[in-house]
Amino acid sequence: MTRKFKIGIFDDEVKFISTIRSLQEEKLKIFDVFMPYPVHEVFHLLKRKSHLPTAAYFFGLFGILATLGFLYFASVINWPVVYGGKPFNSFPSFIVVTIVVTILTVTIGSLALFSARSKLFPGRDNTIFDLRATDDKFLIVVDTDLEDISIAGRVGNIMEEQGAIEVIDKEFEKVET
Repeated sequence: MTRKFKIGIFDDEVKFISTIRSLQEEKLKIFDVFMPYPVHEVFHLLKRKSHLPTAAYFFGLFGILATLGFLYFASVINWPVVYGGKPFNSFPSFIVVTIVVTILTVTIGSLALFSARSKLFPGRDNTIFDLRATDDKFLIVVDTDLEDISIAGRVGNIMEEQGAIEVIDKEFEKVET
């Protein structure tokens, strides 16, 4: 099964953002965008929200509780060593270890979650819409594989009017969303 896409390539951020606005005003669905650097206005325009900060918060909470629980178990319950008048539960000595292990837990958990959500794993066959997406160009990809044939023409006209340096039609065998 092939899917058809209209790809607009831009070299200016302002034209790129104005094209996104124009496509949204025409009620055309943008499949994906590619940018050489993060443009936060685009994320707000596309209304795409990430749950990664919430997940990172819970990874940190788990890291804190697990680390403190382990340190308490190891130093108070399993192997209580009393020397120099030190109390069994010496919480201040747990702080540095807890901070470091929590940062490690948040980092590894967030990286694993991001990789799983983005389907970034070895051997995956990625769809590359245009090689310039990794350079200094902005790309807007619109899925034109719909019943209405005139939608591809409208998308191309809007992109050219807004200042796209190139508008490409491409077909792909399999594209994962």
